[in-house]
Amino acid sequence: ESLLGAGVPAHAQNEADGVSALMVAAGAGHLNAVSILLAAGAPWNAVDRRGRCAGNHALDNGHQTIVDFLVDAATRAELLLGAAERASSRAAAAKAAESDEYLSRSVRYEGETLFDAADDAVMMEWERPLMAAHAERLCATGGAVMNVGFGMGIIDGLIAERKPSAHFIIEAHPGVLARMKADGWHNRPNVTVLSGRWQDVLPGLLESGQKFDGIFFDTYGEHDADMQSFHAALPKLLAPDGLYSFFNGMCPFNVFFQGVACAVVQLELQALGLSTAFEAIEINTPQGDD
Repeated sequence: ESLLGAGVPAHAQNEADGVSALMVAAGAGHLNAVSILLAAGAPWNAVDRRGRCAGNHALDNGHQTIVDFLVDAATRAELLLGAAERASSRAAAAKAAESDEYLSRSVRYEGETLFDAADDAVMMEWERPLMAAHAERLCATGGAVMNVGFGMGIIDGLIAERKPSAHFIIEAHPGVLARMKADGWHNRPNVTVLSGRWQDVLPGLLESGQKFDGIFFDTYGEHDADMQSFHAALPKLLAPDGLYSFFNGMCPFNVFFQGVACAVVQLELQALGLSTAFEAIEINTPQGDD
């Protein structure tokens, strides 16, 4: 408090290792100091030279009380930031342009991976066990299921194996749609392929009154705000006791950041009346694969 009062910025970080006072306080388990620094404007998500934030420092040293406190503070900050971003027409336009760019460029299927034009992996075969877990839960009742984002068709193939009463697929990319058509998805029994961005397709579905027992969301080239917009339609799309899930690729390279992202989504879904749980599933990825 004396240092802050003397004008030392709360966000100051050591030049050599990038460690801040907040990181030191979190790693040492000093809750009062963590609280004071956050109140003074120390950013919860600043990282040191090793890419570790205050939450990582607390996790590494077993200070769960500090971790919980930081998650709560970070979640509130992210909710406020998200609301501000959604209110910004400039930010919305930039994100829409990024999505449009992906849809306008080619994709290619190479071996067990789907790549975009920038050679970034859109979907990979090693995701199959994860997709199987989603499909098993989404198809548990045998009712109607909808998947948003076909990609390589992994989860749609797994859904089809479980023979739901109806199977809807929303896909927007022309290259993926061409692959789907070549593979006969448009002619499969009980399968309805809806071509176009989900933002353009949903109004018709909502107007039709179609309800789903299971919904899966796995798009590419979109942002958190897009997923939140999709979530807003869930109360009208899900049947009573219906189940929703999504590909959880949020902040995949930092376990603390991902925990905060999950907490934000959980609060957003709870506000819509959905109860939410996260289940950990072990996935083996090829060495060096992101």
